[in-house]
Amino acid sequence: MLGMFVKALLLAPLWAACGGGSGGSSPTNTGQTCNAVNECYPGLDQSKLSGAAVCLDKVTGGYCTHTCVTDTDCCALSGECPDQRAEVCSPFESTDAMYCFLSCEATDLAKAQLTDGDAYCRQFAGAAFGCRSTGGGASNRKICMAG
Repeated sequence: MLGMFVKALLLAPLWAACGGGSGGSSPTNTGQTCNAVNECYPGLDQSKLSGAAVCLDKVTGGYCTHTCVTDTDCCALSGECPDQRAEVCSPFESTDAMYCFLSCEATDLAKAQLTDGDAYCRQFAGAAFGCRSTGGGASNRKICMAG
């Protein structure tokens, strides 16, 4: 029992640095880091998502997401967004493809009683995340993104 306690104490700083623990959370599905799409949406049947699962390699460390047409396509599958944080559907960096992203738009910040988008993203997505534009031209949205 003492060995498990010591191990937990030694691993706690590593867990916190990776975004886990009560001071923040790691992205639960959308926004997880990835090297390949099969790493995304663990425990869910990717074929039941509202769009094709994608590991965006344009993002440092990869970014798990899926294609979408409207905001309602994001979090449509039961268990896809277990933390119930809002996601938005937007093009990324002026491409035609639309993807789901963790939102840091003003209405979603207000629901969390926060006003700072970067603080919101660090708390609900991970320490390396900040609030930024999708770069999606006329359909631009505010999202949490690492880097």
